[in-house]
Amino acid sequence: MTVAKLYERLEELLPRSLSCEWDNDGLMCCPDPDAEVKRVLFTLDVTAQAVDYAVAGGFDLILSHHPMIFRPLTGITDPRFIKLIQNGVSVMSFHTRLDAKEGGVNHVLAELLGLEDVVRLGEGGVGVVGNLPRAMKPDAFAALVKRALKSPKLEVVLTDRPCQRVAVVGGDGKDFLGDAAAIGADTYLTGSLSYNSMTDGEALGMNLLVAGHYETEQPVLTYLAKTVQTLTGGVDCEIFPCNRIRVM
Repeated sequence: MTVAKLYERLEELLPRSLSCEWDNDGLMCCPDPDAEVKRVLFTLDVTAQAVDYAVAGGFDLILSHHPMIFRPLTGITDPRFIKLIQNGVSVMSFHTRLDAKEGGVNHVLAELLGLEDVVRLGEGGVGVVGNLPRAMKPDAFAALVKRALKSPKLEVVLTDRPCQRVAVVGGDGKDFLGDAAAIGADTYLTGSLSYNSMTDGEALGMNLLVAGHYETEQPVLTYLAKTVQTLTGGVDCEIFPCNRIRVM
């Protein structure tokens, strides 16, 4: 399957209509739309290290969650783009449309945590909310989250309320705390929250768990890889192994 054809198929599954207005995702770099896709590298971010890995490994395509181009370019001087073009490596990024997509970032998180009766969170539909099979003590649920997401640490505000109706927003979830409260969630899990948002959540009487931006989004790469393998009939897929942010 060619780069152009694969992008066409992915856009059918992840339509641009799901993207937030401020977002910029899609086909980021395409030296040759007619090139055959034989190897795909999946990564959250198209870092210099990911580009080097892709070139060294003979990958034809990098598929990322965060857009490689987010703000307008004033020139093509970034060494990553030059290296990609010189080596014929294309880049596709699927950001907020993958957050909103059923089966995407937040549905993967909900599945990992065992949530049931999952529905979209608020009008934007970026996050989801669902129910645990049975109520859990906040400390026990925090341990479950840390284990399921392999988070090196959690920031938490825990109340006396049991955890059962859980809202989930991968990545930066500060804009959806109110939606979680409005839909009756007793617990809110996200990747990052500001200090003020943590204070607001505490005032609402919600259990808050901040598990890490990387940790809450990385699991979706497995979903993406399986999707691409299905669309292409088994092209070689690999998930880039490096998280550049370490907890010391």
